[in-house]
Amino acid sequence: MAWIKARFNYLFRSTRGLALVGFALVLLTVAVWGTLSGPMSEMGVSDFMVRAFKFRLVEEERAGRIIMLYHSLAIAAVAVEVYFITAAIKMKPHQQSTINATVTIGYICTLVFGLLFGYFGHNYVFHGLFLFGLSLMFFGGCMLAAALWPWQREYLVQDGAYAHTRKGIDLERAAFFTMAVATLGSSIFGAVAGSFHGNGFETFLAEDLVRETQKTTLQLAVIGHLHIMLTLVGVAIALLVGRWMDFKGILHKLAMPLMIVGTIVVTLGVWAVVPFEPIAHTIIYGGSTFILLAGLLLVIFTWDKLIRQGTTGSGKTSLRQKLRALLSDPLRFGATWQMVFMNFNTSFVGIYMAVNLEEIFRKWPASEERIVLTGHWHVLATIIATIMLFYFADMLGVRGKARGWLAWTVIISSDLAFAGATVFGLKRLFVTESAQQPLVDVLTVLVDIGLAAMLVTLALFMLWRLFDLLRRSGQWRQDVAQPGMKSIEEEAEPDFTTIDPYGEHIP
Repeated sequence: MAWIKARFNYLFRSTRGLALVGFALVLLTVAVWGTLSGPMSEMGVSDFMVRAFKFRLVEEERAGRIIMLYHSLAIAAVAVEVYFITAAIKMKPHQQSTINATVTIGYICTLVFGLLFGYFGHNYVFHGLFLFGLSLMFFGGCMLAAALWPWQREYLVQDGAYAHTRKGIDLERAAFFTMAVATLGSSIFGAVAGSFHGNGFETFLAEDLVRETQKTTLQLAVIGHLHIMLTLVGVAIALLVGRWMDFKGILHKLAMPLMIVGTIVVTLGVWAVVPFEPIAHTIIYGGSTFILLAGLLLVIFTWDKLIRQGTTGSGKTSLRQKLRALLSDPLRFGATWQMVFMNFNTSFVGIYMAVNLEEIFRKWPASEERIVLTGHWHVLATIIATIMLFYFADMLGVRGKARGWLAWTVIISSDLAFAGATVFGLKRLFVTESAQQPLVDVLTVLVDIGLAAMLVTLALFMLWRLFDLLRRSGQWRQDVAQPGMKSIEEEAEPDFTTIDPYGEHIP
């Protein structure tokens, strides 16, 4: 019993454990439900999985199933980010534990019962529990926003190197608060549309309406919802990476106002899609530019810091030495490199597509434009997931060769897959349909190899953590038994003055 209790406390009462459970559930879901994808269907894997798990796959219900799956995965990712935020940002211990507990119950209900309802017969008790989980997540978000309130006296900035107002208000905390409030408002944006289901609203996939000239108010709301939610998840991880890198100085003082303004503008722009669709995209572009500039400043700061740390005391350094120093910590470099690589695969592609929509892309077959849109969102979401993984691996204290193998394998394999998917989506720009097959064959192999290598690496990473959890004196025990705390078996009251390097209060 003590064996189980000790591990339960780790998994559900520490940030590392909670994040580990979240990553494990996401990876397990991707591993199982990924077998239902097109490539797996061609190899006969999908048929085997359908028979083995007794999936109920009615073709007319495909859009609804996919939406349930996307929500289940997205909510789990948001929960992990909440854990990171409550650990990284100063707040009262009871706020951290209450928020984490609420979010944990919420995302697990959403993920488990959403998948049960969508793929194993439509028991509406499961659908009710799915909605209950979403409601708990929203309530947890409200508590998080309250805890992040930046005008609290005890959270005023004491170090002038960090962005702040004249009255000492922490602008980085304000950026987190702005992101949290924008996320809550944007979730309502989608929930209102969903509440009309069966009463003037039918389930659809956004890419299926790409060439519809007239969209209903509810359809526009859903399209706006999915755009802004993924954007805000990206903003959250960018702010967390800034905390990880100890972002400060003049670049920090420039970046935080840009991030706050950009988040507000892009959120209002997306909300404006419903009443003012013609001008909404212009507002979104403006807000996105501010966010991208803030991210660029973070990358510049981080790469400069890595180079300076790696060449300290070397006197005059060559370009080769600077490059070696930059790549010396692949996790920290990888997190910021993925942010740069993201722009070439999603941001710049999206802007180019929007600018040339009528002149180029609307002249393509609808299926080709749909491929670009679908790939755009999948690549963006997965790149964000890799950055979250790097953040988590550093939090776990992955060091030495394991740190390098994990980081470089994920960087190389994921970027290979993302680049191949991007070129595949844009192939009609430089190859005709009659001559595309050789290119398609090569790109398909590259994408498959990249995704397979990345998923195998993640599986090995999770198996390592599982085996470690089974050990009596594994790394997990060190994560819990912070300096100044008694072991779990002694069941001592926690000392909330003790924090780990990420500011985590260990309950």
